[in-house]
Amino acid sequence: MQQCELCTERHPREIWRCPQAYVIDASDDDVPGFIRVISTHHVAEMTDLAEEDARVILRLVLAVEGAMRRIMQPDKVNLASLGNMVPHVHWHVIARYRDDAFFPNPIWGPRLRASPGGDVLAQRRARFRELIASLPEVCTGALQ
Repeated sequence: MQQCELCTERHPREIWRCPQAYVIDASDDDVPGFIRVISTHHVAEMTDLAEEDARVILRLVLAVEGAMRRIMQPDKVNLASLGNMVPHVHWHVIARYRDDAFFPNPIWGPRLRASPGGDVLAQRRARFRELIASLPEVCTGALQ
């Protein structure tokens, strides 16, 4: 059986963890506004989870989205739970801007333009660092 890359005690880009889920920085140079909320249980679908575990994950996704909107001020937030490549419940929370390299298509598609340069991207990266710094408190608060 192949090892699941999401079944880990401590992910190298981990920001926060509870018994049901953990949150990681999934950003890259083109997408400085990408968080994943990952189940600690190795299951492929949300309905495979115990009801309370699924609720915890959804509360975390909504809390991350809210913090992302408040801090990063994107034009749109994309939420996705695909799992086609890694069949382990995880949600993508992605800040999208009309001028990003992929908009309006998914970030996994072909690049449509160059990423915005200079101050625009620097400001988004700074806001993303602020978001990451806020997430431990945001996530803990979402479960209280």
